[in-house]
Parts: sequence; structure tokens; C-alpha cells
Amino acid sequence: MVEELSETDEKIVSLLAEAGLNRNIAKVVVFLSKAGEAVSREIERAANLRQPEVSLAMKELKEWGWVKERELKKKGKGRPLKSYKMTRDLKEIAMEIIQKKREEIKKIEKDLEELEKFVSAK
Repeated sequence: MVEELSETDEKIVSLLAEAGLNRNIAKVVVFLSKAGEAVSREIERAANLRQPEVSLAMKELKEWGWVKERELKKKGKGRPLKSYKMTRDLKEIAMEIIQKKREEIKKIEKDLEELEKFVSAK
């Protein structure tokens, strides 16, 4: 049984998205961090995403090294199933995003102070 994202999970997704992470990627990260390991279909259902959205999210997450993929043998014919698992925990990912945003804020504040100096001097 695939569990859907809870209210708390959805709040974390919203905060990650506000911090600059793609919303679909945030949904996948939150779900996988909770589920441990899942196949695409489980992610689609729990995160309420379509298959192409999950595929795009997985592509990004694999490029960033946040997710690992393994193929599961399937009975009969057809494509093998792919199973996904986070390589980093949610706390690590959140802390990385928080650090990047704090650095951006410092740069913006520095730029604003510099702008203020220049316009005040005229």
C-alpha cells in the first residue's frame, strides 16, 4: 500500500519549493525520504505526479547524486522495473538548500548596501 504525502509532508514540499527546488522534485524527495525505496508507479501515486514528471525529477536527482537507481527483475516479458532510493537524507538536502539561500541573501544585502552608497553619494 502506497501512502500519500501527509499535511506535514506537503508543508515541507511547499517550503522546499519556496526555497527554489522544483515542486515535483521536492515531492519525490519528501516521499522517497519517507518510503526508503520505491518504484516509479508508487512515487507517481503517492506524490500525485504523472509518469513523465517522475522521470524528469529522477533524471535531475540522479545527476545531483541524491538518488540511486536499480533494476528489479520482472516476471514475464516487458521492461524491468526501476527502484529508486535516496543517497542523502532529507535533513542533509534541506541544510544544503538553506546554506545556499543564506549565501544568496548575504550577497543581495551586500549589493543593496553598495547600491545605497552609490545613490546616496550623488
